[in-house]
Amino acid sequence: MIVELGHFALCVALSVAVVQAIAPIAGLRRDDPGLMRVADAASQVQFLSIAVAFAALVHAYVASDFSVENVARNSHSLKPLIYKISGSWANHEGSMLLWVLTLALFGAGISVFGRGIPLGVRARVLCVQAMIGVGFLAFILLTSNPFARLPIPPADGMGMNPLLQDPGVALHPPLLYLGYVGFSTAFSFAVAALWRGRMDPAWARWARPWVLVAWSSLTVGIALGSWWAYYELGWGGFWFWDPVENASFMPWLLGTALLHSTIVVEKRDCLQKWTVLLAIITFAMSLMGTFLVRSGVLSSVHAFANDPERGVFILALLLLAVVGALALYAARAHLLQEGGVFRPLSREGALLLNNLLLSVACGVVFIGTLWPLALEVTTGEKITVGAPFFNKSFLPIYAMVVLVAALGPFLPWKRGDARTLANHSMAVGLITLCGALAVAALTGWREPLGALGGALAIWLLASTLADLLRRGGGFNRRAFARLWRAPRSAWGLWLGHAGLALVVAGVTAISVWRVESIQAQDLGEPLTVGGYEFTLLDVGQAQGPNYRSSIATIRVRRGGEDAVMLFPARRWYPVERNQTTEAAIESFWFGDLYAVIGGPDGDGWVTRYWINPGVPWMWLGAALMALGGVVSVSDQRLRVGAPAPKKRKLKEAAA
Repeated sequence: MIVELGHFALCVALSVAVVQAIAPIAGLRRDDPGLMRVADAASQVQFLSIAVAFAALVHAYVASDFSVENVARNSHSLKPLIYKISGSWANHEGSMLLWVLTLALFGAGISVFGRGIPLGVRARVLCVQAMIGVGFLAFILLTSNPFARLPIPPADGMGMNPLLQDPGVALHPPLLYLGYVGFSTAFSFAVAALWRGRMDPAWARWARPWVLVAWSSLTVGIALGSWWAYYELGWGGFWFWDPVENASFMPWLLGTALLHSTIVVEKRDCLQKWTVLLAIITFAMSLMGTFLVRSGVLSSVHAFANDPERGVFILALLLLAVVGALALYAARAHLLQEGGVFRPLSREGALLLNNLLLSVACGVVFIGTLWPLALEVTTGEKITVGAPFFNKSFLPIYAMVVLVAALGPFLPWKRGDARTLANHSMAVGLITLCGALAVAALTGWREPLGALGGALAIWLLASTLADLLRRGGGFNRRAFARLWRAPRSAWGLWLGHAGLALVVAGVTAISVWRVESIQAQDLGEPLTVGGYEFTLLDVGQAQGPNYRSSIATIRVRRGGEDAVMLFPARRWYPVERNQTTEAAIESFWFGDLYAVIGGPDGDGWVTRYWINPGVPWMWLGAALMALGGVVSVSDQRLRVGAPAPKKRKLKEAAA
């Protein structure tokens, strides 16, 4: 009965989404506020209906209702509860239900928290959101029904991919979807601006909080996915340039550009046309990621690899949304009047340059991801585009992004002066030069790329600290009070740029100075790797709730003294007939000790050891970047377009 209720709730959601898409159009044509407000109520009802459907699916998984085909194919009665719950979205049908739930959540959020947005604008935005929802709800009901019943239920389920039975993966998809789907709000605001024929700084204040939420969520989602790959797959790395990894990275790159572009619209009332186009393409990349994961056209450890018919349906939705929006852009973009002008050497110029660099970087990732598919379709030749291509093409562009990002805060709005910029950045340049020389000296002058990456990280971090000190008025007693009163969006900028500097430092360190060793090791045999002595003491057996495990005990010494004990493991899942690697990781401030146990080899075992410097800096940097987005959202000026209180307006006018 609960399963049928979930299916019925999905049908109700589709019907409500159709009403939400049609009523605002009629209201705008008749200038009827009542019909426009239908969009607010419909968006909330749509969210509640999809939430009921999602809760019904989770209940089916928790209760191990194997009469539901989706549960039978992706669950098992012996699975721990947390993985029964996360299993509801660790498959195609359930993940699409989570997709539309997230879409409806953002629509309901705009209706509830967007009361400061004019009714006509809000009605247009919710109308566009509903149109997207209609397409994907129809896709679920017609091709991917998560509540389909089996005529003869099996006694037990087929289980779930053991790689996905991990707490990190349980959180990774919901956060990733908050980012992926969250950019639909930017798309809807952009289409609403074109529909309205008007875009001004108020538009940026309405749209930017939702862009910040989506960008922060996607940042955390990508970082969690990278962290999961790092400790679960047992290969010692954090990024493989996998097609589905790239599918989430592309909207992040364009979302970063969009985030900075909306600042220019808000502050200087310019770059309107570029910002609208960027919002459309950013969501297009999100839809592209949805297509790649579910069409089966690319091979990936992350892909659901479903039948091509579903992929064609999603591709049709992608083309309908993107081509329709671009056609509207071609017809209506001339109505968007550009406001302020600026010189190339200005803060607007720096932000625009970074926008272009980020867009080119996204283009490089796009080509590298889809080129194998295009080549196979046209010539039948199969190739693989991997890390060497991306390292040579993407990293130099992103290095320029970091370089320009450090200069932006030193430039004034509208027009800048080269001499003033040089004076402000001279101290930062000297600190960067000294830091790069110190890195090169400490590493023996053997890795110029390491020194270059370290210099970029120091350059961005030093410039961020210099801007913070400049805003505070230097080192004095009043500096803290000035910084405390600084806008939260400024703190968001400082946290975001400092986090990016740490990420650059961590990626540079692990890429250049990682030490790896793979060998067959006997019990009791010591092995020296990167100044550490690893001794395999024992390999024992253990029984988990739904797996058997071989657990190694490894003693690590440095300088003749015990440093740490590591316990890597291999798990065998009899239901899924698959095994996983559980790496043992010990983190220090400078990096990680990483150990993996393989299969038996004669009298010993295959072992792999890594010394991974800089890895904790990457995770901390990603957390700071996401925190910067959250702090910026809390800025009173960005409360979803809410107008400032009258008293505050009067004080600002008097000042």
